Amino acid sequence: MKELVEFIAKKLVEHPEDVQVRCIDAEDGQHYELRVHAEDMGRIIGKDGHTAKALRTLVGAAAAKADVRAVLDIVE
Repeated sequence: MKELVEFIAKKLVEHPEDVQVRCIDAEDGQHYELRVHAEDMGRIIGKDGHTAKALRTLVGAAAAKADVRAVLDIVE
């Protein structure tokens, strides 16, 4: 799933070299932290948060298929 988030984020941003995805194992599942260049935050969040919501939906669907719980956090 980490690779999925990283692949999609790199295609959306202008600074793909600054995309970082970190996986944190927690009791309630896996938490993924997505960090991008400050100039690319708007591209990742999207208008009214639509892009961020779509990313979270994809992570949720991939997690459901793998029978785990996953949450995507977009961090500054």
